[in-house]
Amino acid sequence: MKRVHITVYGRVQGVGFRNYTQQMATRYHICGWVRNRPNGTVEIDAQGDRSLLKSFLAAIHRGSPFSQVSKVEQEEQRELLSYRSFRIKY
Repeated sequence: MKRVHITVYGRVQGVGFRNYTQQMATRYHICGWVRNRPNGTVEIDAQGDRSLLKSFLAAIHRGSPFSQVSKVEQEEQRELLSYRSFRIKY
């Protein structure tokens, strides 16, 4: 298991990016959350199997059909949390 904290930059708000992220998390069995930030970025905390998390991150880099991802920052986190699902935070 691995946990990463991700910040996504670009045109990622108002284009279905959070729903897309949740769909990709379900596809790759990732737990955690996603939320919009006031500065226009999207923040993700994701945890899962290393190989599946790698596939999830590739999907985040591609972005949803109407988004335009310009940059993705990720930082590996040490502490694994007891997430049981992936949810959208409002």
